[in-house]
Parts: sequence; structure tokens; C-alpha cells
Amino acid sequence: MYQALYRKWRPKAFEDVVSQPHITTTLKNQIAAGKTAHAYLFTGSRGTGKTTCARIFAKAVNCLHPVNGDPCLECEICRSCENGSAADIIEIDAASNARVDDIRELREGVAYTPEICRYKVYIIDEVHMLSPGAFNALLKTMEEPPEHVKFILATTEVHKVPATIVSRCQHFDFRRIRTADIVSRLSYIAAQEDLVLHDDAAALIAGLSDGGMRDALSLLDQCLAYSDEITVDTVSEAAGIAGRGYLFDILDAVCAKDAGKAIRIIDDLYAGSKDLAVLCSELITQMRNVMILKSSRSSGGGAELIACLPEEAERLSALAAKMDMDTVLNSISLLQKCSEKFSRSTNKCVDLEMCAVRLCGDNTSSEKENTGRSVSDQRQINMLLDRINRLEKELSAYSAGAQSGDNGGRNDPEDTSQIKQKPAPPLKKFDPNNFTPLNEWQDILEIVRERSPALAPFLANSMACIEGDVFNVVVNSDFLLKKFKASDDKSMLKKIVNDYYGKDFGFMLYASKTVDIRDQDNPINELIRRAKDADIEVEIKK
Repeated sequence: MYQALYRKWRPKAFEDVVSQPHITTTLKNQIAAGKTAHAYLFTGSRGTGKTTCARIFAKAVNCLHPVNGDPCLECEICRSCENGSAADIIEIDAASNARVDDIRELREGVAYTPEICRYKVYIIDEVHMLSPGAFNALLKTMEEPPEHVKFILATTEVHKVPATIVSRCQHFDFRRIRTADIVSRLSYIAAQEDLVLHDDAAALIAGLSDGGMRDALSLLDQCLAYSDEITVDTVSEAAGIAGRGYLFDILDAVCAKDAGKAIRIIDDLYAGSKDLAVLCSELITQMRNVMILKSSRSSGGGAELIACLPEEAERLSALAAKMDMDTVLNSISLLQKCSEKFSRSTNKCVDLEMCAVRLCGDNTSSEKENTGRSVSDQRQINMLLDRINRLEKELSAYSAGAQSGDNGGRNDPEDTSQIKQKPAPPLKKFDPNNFTPLNEWQDILEIVRERSPALAPFLANSMACIEGDVFNVVVNSDFLLKKFKASDDKSMLKKIVNDYYGKDFGFMLYASKTVDIRDQDNPINELIRRAKDADIEVEIKK
């Protein structure tokens, strides 16, 4: 019976495992020294060797004649482990054994001593699939297991494993297998199988496998259905990536801002039963290739990170030359959002067509989605704030000139170029009716919300300014001011402000009732009016 290549060439000893020396060396040393742990957690993406290393470890700790931490592969224990007849090596698929009762059966079996091996080894694959109750049932057994029991947990999603379980294991993180290591391994296997594998074909398989050896061997297996001589064309046919000119036609339309052409191509592909989720993923991959090309031009590297056919390289380079990096990054962001929507979409074609229209636009829509305002809106707001700042400075200079009996050479009230700037006298006391609000205060408030969520409500609709070495904050009401002063959060706000500016300020707090909202010449009121015109929510207590 034919056996799949990934099963036939699964490593049988640690020395055969590729790209994971930081793990295999540690495990071999532990086994050789007789200092193995009672529980291990193997994490990493698919096809990187988690289950393989778990099986090798189970053989090695029970091997009758281990060789420097590796199993001998010749003794009775090793042979029974290889053919799956070792009753003391128990593999559990957590995806289909996730119930509490399944783990209770495991706990009952733990109490019994091994039949022929030194240790009972439980390998629980995809452990993150266990239910919360099952994890709780497993917890106590893992914390204090019998001396004859060892656990090896494997998962691709470690963030779903409770911290109480992780803390009881030695954690090993498996890396994605390097492209060069996959190429080397494929070439070795092809030679052993009497296959002709071209170097560029091996490199393409390695690039398409996304760092997983199992995926690479499965694709090599598919190629054998076409020919015993495996070329780039063979790989492209087997992987279904032949004739992908439509991807570049869509991206060319994006560069030309031709939304109509992009939509027509998508509609033709949809009519031809093309999976639009796959199409979106392919577009993301090609835009990633463009990003890598643009990022690596100065250094000359990065070509090994690109997975494409030789004839596609020229079109990728042409796209990279026509697109700026901001457009590339925004395009990837839009495509990823579209891909995320597909799982709950009622019409994928419409979603992808909408995405194509956005891609062919000015690419500011993604930023507007995140901020609620377009770039032009934000620019207008910034211009208004700058104008208010200039008006306040002119008002201050004019006031200083009037006090000295000099209008500062001012002939025309609207001619700001003729104002003779004189330094205003030093302020002895902060006047909340005449100050320049800080543009960066909202940035500081964002930091406050992240570092001290309990403090943020006290500063709702607040404003701030700097006068000399004093940082002044005007909160929304007397009530908030009293609560703020009574709390221990003032020191936290002071620390955030000092860290932001890298300076130690004095600190003063005021209530907004001191600001006369009826004074139409008050610069703060001008700011409020401008903010309301720009749809910024501002609330000042009258």
C-alpha cells in the first residue's frame, strides 16, 4: 500500500528533525542526564514537528539502549512505538476527546503502572480544544502526577490554553521551518525516492508551504501525480497557481485607479466559480510580495521571502515601481478587512467589489474608518486650531502694547503682519478665561485611558495648557474637580504628563465654571465653536 511521503519520511530520531535545534538539543540533554520534566507544552504553527518530537521523546525516555538522548530504534520498545503497539504511549486528540468524562478516564488510567515501558507518556494533541471543565479535571493530575507518568501537550493556539496549565509545563516554542532547510530536506527525500526535483521547483514548494514541512511533502506528493520529473511548471499546476495573470490584472487596475476594470475581472472570476475568499487571500499574498520588494530594495535582500512563479517576478517588480509604500500598506489593510468580513457576509462578491472600489480610490477610506474623520477633515481641524493659537498670541501681544500706551504699530486690525510683538508680562495667576489649549492634550488623554482607566472619567471634556513650568488642567465641573482632588489619581496624571514631555511640571487643577461661556471674545469659546463645526464633541458647563 502506498504511504504518503509526509508519513513515510516522518523523523524517527531527534537528529532528523530540521530547524528546531534549540528544542531537540535540550530534550536530548535532559534524557541523557535523566532529568526530564513531568509535563511539556509544545507550541507552534502546523507542520513544524510538535507531534513528531513528542513521539520521539516518548521513545527515547523508554528506550532500552538510548544513544546520547536519541532512541536506538532497534530495541523492542522502539519497534513497538514505531508500529503503534506500545500500550504505554497514549495519544489523545483533544478535538474529539474534549469532554470532562474523557479526561476523567485519563485520570483513572494514570494511577496504573506501565505495562512494559518505564514511563507512561500521554501525548495530547491540539490541547487548546479541551473544554474548561476538562482543563480543570486535568489540572490536579498534571500538578502532581505519579512518577511513572509524563505529559506532552501540543497546540497551535497556545493563547487558548489556561495559564494554570502552561505554568505547570516546560514550554517549547517550535519555529517555522526555514526555506533553506525545507529545500534541503526535499532534495534529500527526492534523491531517496529516485525523483528528479529541480532546484527552482524545490524553492517554490518551500515558499508555498509557509514554513511547514508536512505541507511541503504533501505538495511534493501532489506533484508526483503529474510527473517523476518535477519542474516549476509541475509545481504550479499541482498547487493550482498556474495562470494567475488575473491577480496582476486586478492590481494593475488598482494602480491605474480603474475601478470598473477591477470589478469586471472580479465578476468574470465569480461567474467562473472562483472562490472569492481564495482570490482575496491571493491578492493579499501578492501585495505582501510587493511590500517585501519595496522594503528590501535598499538592502538587496528579501527575495527568499517571496513565493511566486518566475514569470510573475517581472510583473511584481513593475507593480512595486508604480506603488508607493503607503498605498501598498493601505491596500493590504483593506484586503484583510474584506477577508475578515467574508465569514459573516451574505454576498462575498459585493464585498470584494466594494473593496476594489476603495483600492482604486485615494486610500484614505481605511484611515477614515479608524478615526471617524477623513484626512482632509483632520487637516481642516488642525488649521483651525493653529489659527486660534495665532489669534490668541496676537491678542496677548496687543493687550501688552495697550497697557504700555502703544498699539504696537497696528494700523489695520486685520493686518497681523504689522503687529509689533512684545513679551507679555509674566502671569502671576492662571487665567482660565485666556489660555491656549494644548493640541496634544487628546494624545495625553489616550495614554491616561490606557494606563489608568479609572482616572479617565474625571477628565471627560477637559482642556489643558502650559504656562512656564506649570501645567494647568480645566475639568468639566466642580463635582469632577472635587472628586479628582479627593482621589489618589492626581499623582498618576502628573507622572503621565511629566513622562510625555520629559519635564517635571508644577500642577494646577481648575473647574470649567471659571470659564465665562457668555464671553464671545473668549478664545476658548472660539475653539468650542470651531470644534462643533468640525463635529468634535465638546461640553463645557455653563
